[in-house]
Amino acid sequence: MNDNWKLAPFVLYKPATVMDALKKIDGNKKGFLIILDGQRRAYGTLTDGDLRRAFIRGADVRSQIDEICTHQFQSVTTADDISVATELFKKTEIHFIPILDEMGRLVNILTKSQLQALLLHDLHADLTYDFLKLDEKIVDDEIYHRPWGFYKTSILNAYFRSKIISVKPCEKLSLQAHNHREEYWTVVHGEGIVQIEQSYLHVHCGSMLFIPKGAKHRLTNTSKDQSLIVTEVQIGDYLGEDDIIRYEDA
Repeated sequence: MNDNWKLAPFVLYKPATVMDALKKIDGNKKGFLIILDGQRRAYGTLTDGDLRRAFIRGADVRSQIDEICTHQFQSVTTADDISVATELFKKTEIHFIPILDEMGRLVNILTKSQLQALLLHDLHADLTYDFLKLDEKIVDDEIYHRPWGFYKTSILNAYFRSKIISVKPCEKLSLQAHNHREEYWTVVHGEGIVQIEQSYLHVHCGSMLFIPKGAKHRLTNTSKDQSLIVTEVQIGDYLGEDDIIRYEDA
């Protein structure tokens, strides 16, 4: 079979052994395989969970995948609207969906995180789209810890970035400004003081603020025992974390 096929890391042709499946799953880092026959027709699915359960039942690395793969699986066709896949992913047990042509042959695969990335990037696509090229980090951006608390990006695309900022009691951010973006803050928990240029505003849950491009600003938590949590939306021609000028740092 053609090893250059874009879906090759995620498929296994029968007959094959558990060892073959282990090697493939270890290589693709996605935790699943689509099992195909010689005509690329979808025959079953196999997950790392299926493999664990098979070993518990007494299977070994020489066992045939026919004996342990799932033959009853959810799929969609290229003629379906992507909303069909969206509905299937509402089932918590479904994390990937084979996409088949009218003959039952595998032509694409969509994972739940790829669908979320597609929507967050505001990309409009059908089920023939090359989902493998999507940047899935947008779905699960890590938390960045700072001496004053932490922040986490919740959405980043070509139009805007949104963040959650949590400031520890009696801590404050640096006095800073941005050249390329403006920011919109909503306080969702706690209370504090926001400095925008020479103005000082007392804020609490529900307070909404606009930080113009180039304006010096700072966020301070005045509480002694509660975090100050703010949602931030950035809009501008550049949304990188290095667009920051620090004038004063605690």
